[in-house]
This record gives sequence, C-alpha cells and structure tokens, in this order.
Amino acid sequence: MSVEYLPIVFFLIALFYSSVGFGGGSSYLAILSLFLTDFYEIRSIALILNICVVAIGTLVFIRNRVFDLKLFWPFLAMSIPFAYLGAQIRLSQTTFFLILGAALVMAGFFMLLRFAKKKLDSRKFSNPKKLALGGGIGLLSGISGIGGGIFLSPVLNLLKWENPRVVASLASVFILVNSIAGLIGLNMAGTFQLNNDLLLQLIVAVVIGGSIGSYLSNKRFNLKFLGVLTAILVLYVGFRLILLHGFDIKI
Repeated sequence: MSVEYLPIVFFLIALFYSSVGFGGGSSYLAILSLFLTDFYEIRSIALILNICVVAIGTLVFIRNRVFDLKLFWPFLAMSIPFAYLGAQIRLSQTTFFLILGAALVMAGFFMLLRFAKKKLDSRKFSNPKKLALGGGIGLLSGISGIGGGIFLSPVLNLLKWENPRVVASLASVFILVNSIAGLIGLNMAGTFQLNNDLLLQLIVAVVIGGSIGSYLSNKRFNLKFLGVLTAILVLYVGFRLILLHGFDIKI
C-alpha cells in the first residue's frame, strides 16, 4: 500500500473506533510503523490523531448525558500522571517496537474478547480498584503512544463494570486526557516530532471519520464485523513487530 492511501485507511479506522468510543491509536501505530521509521514521530502523530477523534466522541457523550464524572474521576486521577511519566521514558528503537508489538497484541486480543461477549451484567468498583486500573493502563498508554481506552474498555466490560455505553464514554474521556498528557510528556522529554505534511492530511481524514463514527455510535450502528477484522489486523502487525525486532524474522 502506498502512503497516498493512508488518509483513506485512517478515515475508515477513525470511523470504526469512534463508533465504539475509541480513538484508534493502536491501529494508527500499527499502520504508521509500516511506513515510518522514526518511532518518536510515530508516537507523536498517533497521539494527536487520538485527541482529534476522541474529542469529538467526548462532546457527543456529554451532550447525550452519558458522561458521569463521579464514576470516572478515579480512573482519570491516576492515569494522567502515569501517562505523562510513561511518555517521557526514552527507549531504543528496538525496545520501543517490542513494547509496541506487545501492546498491539494485547489490544487485538482484548478487542476480540470485547466483541465475543454478548451481554454483560453491571457491578460496582471501589475507588482503589479504579485508581489502580487507571494508573497501570495510563503508564502503558504513555509508553506505547496508545490512549489506553482500547485496554481499559474491554477489561471493564469483562469485569462487568457498568453498561457498555457508560464504559465507552469513559474510554473516550480516558483516551483524551491520557493522549494530552502523553503529548505533553513527549514535548518535555524533547521527543515530540512530526511530519507536518502527512499529519495535516491524516487529521482531516480522522476528523471526518470520527464525526461520522460518533454519529453512528449515537444511533447504535453495528460495526461488529469490521471490529473483528480490525482486531485481526492489530494482532498481525503486533506479532510482526515482535518477530522482526525481537527475532529478526520478516513475515
């Protein structure tokens, strides 16, 4: 695939991910890692695109009164500082791509679990449990350049916390604040790097896709099949990065 087709691909990614409350960071990283070699540039672009998509989704959830700060604040309180710290960690290119590969494999696995579950009962979490989950996933999101919602949302669904729509709204806000914190962390560490020409095209693509996806989310449009295909793609690229940078095996 040529770089010229990336805006179309990213439009489709944003369309799907925003429909389930995600920003698409895992897939942005997966696709960009096939075309760009500077891993700091990959992380920076992915975080900016995440912010563009989930900012739209967050506004939609707030307008529809799904957002509940009383339920969400413990997740956010610990995730923000840990995402900031994770983004400042300097890694070698090999180490970064191995961590990214492992994160993508986890993300793909959790996505498959998310779509395999048909109906979930609701249960309450204590604040310490929320703080621990938020901090752990926030740190991982900062290191890898993923907003973290793709880990948090399936975990909460599997642990039966609240209903899927409330979880999706939390995931959207979680990704937004962690992506901003991660971006600030990259800037403070001097590792914030961009390809401005490519970035502008991708921003336009994901904003359009994210706007449509958020609208479809409000209409409860079903994109389960596309979600499974996306999970398979994320798994493939994750395993590919691990094999290439860990074992020098090309697939």
